[in-house]
Amino acid sequence: MTLVESTSVWAAVVGQTQAVRRLTQAAANPVHAYLFVGPPGSTKDEASRAFAALLMAGADDPSNRDARLALAGTHPDVREIERLGARISAEQVADIIRNASMAPVEGSRKVMILHDFHLLDAAAAARLLKTLEEPPASTIFIVLADQVTPELVTIASRCVRILFAALSTDLVAAQLVDLGIDPGTAEVAAKAAEGNLTRARVLATDPGLMARRDAFAAIARRLDGTGTTVVQLCNELLTLIDAAATALSARHADELAALEARVAATGERGSGRKQLEDHHKRELRRHRVDELRSGLGVLAGTYRDALVRGQLPRPEAGVTAVTRIHTALEAMERNPNEALLMQALLLDLPSL
Repeated sequence: MTLVESTSVWAAVVGQTQAVRRLTQAAANPVHAYLFVGPPGSTKDEASRAFAALLMAGADDPSNRDARLALAGTHPDVREIERLGARISAEQVADIIRNASMAPVEGSRKVMILHDFHLLDAAAAARLLKTLEEPPASTIFIVLADQVTPELVTIASRCVRILFAALSTDLVAAQLVDLGIDPGTAEVAAKAAEGNLTRARVLATDPGLMARRDAFAAIARRLDGTGTTVVQLCNELLTLIDAAATALSARHADELAALEARVAATGERGSGRKQLEDHHKRELRRHRVDELRSGLGVLAGTYRDALVRGQLPRPEAGVTAVTRIHTALEAMERNPNEALLMQALLLDLPSL
């Protein structure tokens, strides 16, 4: 892939012209809190770092030290908060409030980027509300959510809401081609990623993509009603998913090496190694969940096709199977034991 030097902090934000325009204008006179709402892979995460970079540097200059560190997720005054469990708890919010009240390390401003806040529980929302209403003068919040849940409604009313549209398959494929990916491979990866550009970039260099999709598609034909077959299938699928992280792990190693080289060359204060390693762990977890989601989506499609073609002796069995798969997909938000989740699901599904 060819890497092109960026000329704007917004270079990694794709297909979000209106959001970028609003945020560029907002940076001149920012308010205390912003809520970015959009699906995973719509580049709202990249936009949060770009906006933080603009706030810290005061200009759209990615070569500026403050902007560069903010874009890399290693600026000492830009804190990114990820959920620790299935949901963001009141205890984690208490830590956010404590960090928000602390003075900036280097300058006069700090930015708190809060990820996955559609998974905020009610008690946590109530606890965070007062801080969002009356934050320290030096603190700006950027709250990220896939959608505005009931628990998030009150907090959303205290923020400037910025909407991020879902990316089309054609736009994702075009982005991959711009990175040097073969058009045919780009189209396959874009379709498999379902509008998630972050995931598409990983899949585009993944030679095992079609094998994993075929493996999930074949599940319904391999089921025979026995627990032994279910365990074997689950072990095979999870092994394929583990292997799928190879490309992502290689990129992580390159990013860490680049960080160490930069620190050695410039002697910058605070390497940001821990933040980068934590970010890599979260990306690997997300990648694994995305793989399971994608695979289960393929499996659901297999049952829907069988239903249309009349390949099931009882049509209601196909409807029940698709419903059961979607229930398992919803359960992925709660960080379940993946092997047990898959085993319980496959034991419930009919054979084709």
